[in-house]
Amino acid sequence: MSSRRATAPAPAYVLHRYDWSESSLILDLFSRDQGRITVAAKGAKRPYSQLRPVLLPFQRLLVVASRPAKDETADILTLRSAEWAGGQPMLGGAALFSGFYLNELLMKLLARHDPHPLLFDAYAATLPALGAADDTLTQAALRAFEIVLLREIGLLPQLDEQTASGLAVAADTPYQLRPELGLVAWQQGEAALPGARWAALQQALDHGALAELQALCAQALPALKTTLRGLLHYHLGSPRLRTRDVMIDAQQLMDAPAPLASTSPPP
Repeated sequence: MSSRRATAPAPAYVLHRYDWSESSLILDLFSRDQGRITVAAKGAKRPYSQLRPVLLPFQRLLVVASRPAKDETADILTLRSAEWAGGQPMLGGAALFSGFYLNELLMKLLARHDPHPLLFDAYAATLPALGAADDTLTQAALRAFEIVLLREIGLLPQLDEQTASGLAVAADTPYQLRPELGLVAWQQGEAALPGARWAALQQALDHGALAELQALCAQALPALKTTLRGLLHYHLGSPRLRTRDVMIDAQQLMDAPAPLASTSPPP
């Protein structure tokens, strides 16, 4: 996809888009073959552009992109074509925030032109769970994706052994996953899981069994949410993601009491 000549269409998702000119867009795509890439979609904003209705988030696309003919070292590729490759209904409400949360993680943690086909497949398989009516299923899918992401980019230690010693975890002993130390024996007051649960998570990862990983996450959501949030923030170097801030603000607006009716005219 990244060569000068356009290649065969490759699967991809739109992670982020912003205006480039009055008629064009710059897109960050998550491609199965090339990882995260940035492309220029020339003319995509024109009313009759064939790209305009296609370049939507959370929809599987088949894209062709290549470097400009005059600059074979350009980091921004030119989008030659994009076709809808089938997908799910558009996300809305809380599911939309969850989807943008996944996209923000990928934007901040993935280097450009570093392919991760297993992570791409996990992303594609996670999206349908975001719109599920079952909140447990949605949260479990998010935690499972976070685990796969951390493993794929080399930030997740082996979960069936103690990081410092390399010794196998004991089934009934509680352990916690700490950003600076890896998997260590439990210390009071911090989220922990028994060794058997950590080992089961590792086995599901090794087998590429996303559904099994999601089921395991569903059984330990509070501890995993706290643990993975701390791990992600440690590696991101920021206290909170922008998507999470927006979600919190939106929730506060929804929870706020309606203003009392006033008999005075507005100022």
